[in-house]
Amino acid sequence: MCGRYTLTTPLEGVREVFDFLEKPNLAPAYNIAPTTDQPVVRQGADGRRHLTMMTWGLVPPWARKGPAAKPLINARGESVAEKPSFRSAFAKRRCLVPADGFYEWKKREDGSKQPFRIALEDGGPFGFAGLWEPLAEAKDGGASEGFTIVTTTATEALASIHHRMPVILPPEAFDLWLSEAASQDELLSLLKPFEGRLVAYPVSRRVNAVANQDETLVEPLSGKDRGAADVPKGEPEPPVQGSLF
Repeated sequence: MCGRYTLTTPLEGVREVFDFLEKPNLAPAYNIAPTTDQPVVRQGADGRRHLTMMTWGLVPPWARKGPAAKPLINARGESVAEKPSFRSAFAKRRCLVPADGFYEWKKREDGSKQPFRIALEDGGPFGFAGLWEPLAEAKDGGASEGFTIVTTTATEALASIHHRMPVILPPEAFDLWLSEAASQDELLSLLKPFEGRLVAYPVSRRVNAVANQDETLVEPLSGKDRGAADVPKGEPEPPVQGSLF
């Protein structure tokens, strides 16, 4: 799954990878959580890529509207073409979700969970495969669309942390993923474990709390801290409600 991620790269670095037209003011985000508005890249009617803000959490058009509708933050890549929740968006509304890292939690022997941050070896930005749908009810002044992140089987190296991971698309696959002319087989061929070099390192369990948004969250734990309980007892574990592996 993917329940938290980061986007701390300055705007020009993000634009260099995604080649969108807009120049928004993007503040570093060290602990991106579901239901928040985040930058997403999609292809416009002019054939160019555009950056827009969407809410992390897709609600299918047929789902019950209102407060009871649960946003889906992940979509399983193996079934995304058939699942009623996602098949329409997969066919018509695909997007790229800019990030430069994501968090995953590894279960310890004592039952607690240790968060890890996973990023490219060079620390640069990358794109998750995403899908989007219009929101039935937009927040006042907020985004009018919601997105979900597509997941796949974890790489062998990451499987010891979690058995699933978000689909990371290489830049050369961006055009195909966004293309209206892409076939279903072509699109499904992209939904696989990342083949590039990734690094994973333990970080503070302060990331469990959405309110924590500072740069120390992405710093590796020192050796003396790795076994420490660096949050008060009873700190909530990361939410998984609305996730589909």
